[in-house]
Amino acid sequence: MTTPSSLMKAWNLRPKKGMGQNFLADRAAAQKIVSRAQVEPEDLVLEIGAGLGSLTRPIAKAVRKVYAIEKDRALMGPLQSELLAAGIDNVVLINQDILTLDVVSIAQKERHPLVVMGNIPYNISSQILVQLIQSRNHLKKAILMFQKELAQRIMASPGSKAYGRLAVMAGYCAWVSVLTEIRAAHFYPKPKVDSQVLILNFKKQMTLAAENESFFFKVVKASFSKRRKTLKNSLAGPVLGIDAGTAERHLLGAGIDPVRRAETLRVEEFVQLSNCLYADGYR
Repeated sequence: MTTPSSLMKAWNLRPKKGMGQNFLADRAAAQKIVSRAQVEPEDLVLEIGAGLGSLTRPIAKAVRKVYAIEKDRALMGPLQSELLAAGIDNVVLINQDILTLDVVSIAQKERHPLVVMGNIPYNISSQILVQLIQSRNHLKKAILMFQKELAQRIMASPGSKAYGRLAVMAGYCAWVSVLTEIRAAHFYPKPKVDSQVLILNFKKQMTLAAENESFFFKVVKASFSKRRKTLKNSLAGPVLGIDAGTAERHLLGAGIDPVRRAETLRVEEFVQLSNCLYADGYR
């Protein structure tokens, strides 16, 4: 395995901070992720942010096929070169932004659910989570690497300071747990914080489902838009287009005290609130 630093130097490239490029540089760490992910020989993997192939190689050796998504066109040459040198021929390279990729069409073409893996850029993490949630009927599970602080926010419980929109979105549709932790020293260039790899096992059956998931996410977003305010005041405004009086009425209808704050609500309570508003015609 060529190190990311030497590979970048050989191709006269530099990591792009604006794209959140921190390449996993430790072979043992990459192998640990793949081993603990418990992927199977017949699995099809969609890898987000293949980079220089640190994870792509061990994944490809463990599964039937990998769709490796990489936004940076400059990395396609070294990535392809590394795969060829390793004798790997079951990887389909796609030079595209994951947010514009039709994940469902790949699963439908293969007639097989996908396992999603990858090192997720911090600045688009919430967008990727929403995209995967929307595509989850075509996914088996997701194994994603986040900066540790963000991973802790995704796993946060109601009542904690870290609990917010991402925790509600993830908790709504998946069982989330920590797969492993990766120290900052294992990346090139070295980031300021450690990372955690989370596994999201998507729920096959919902205890309480939102009548309209897009609207549910809007309600969650509005609820956390003014964290220091009570829910009736947080919900009032342009996101949902309602006033405080309307918000209070629907909160009471959902069995929620209007003076509570968003960080105290369980996922099920957000669903009840969303369904109450939706039933009254709000979109």
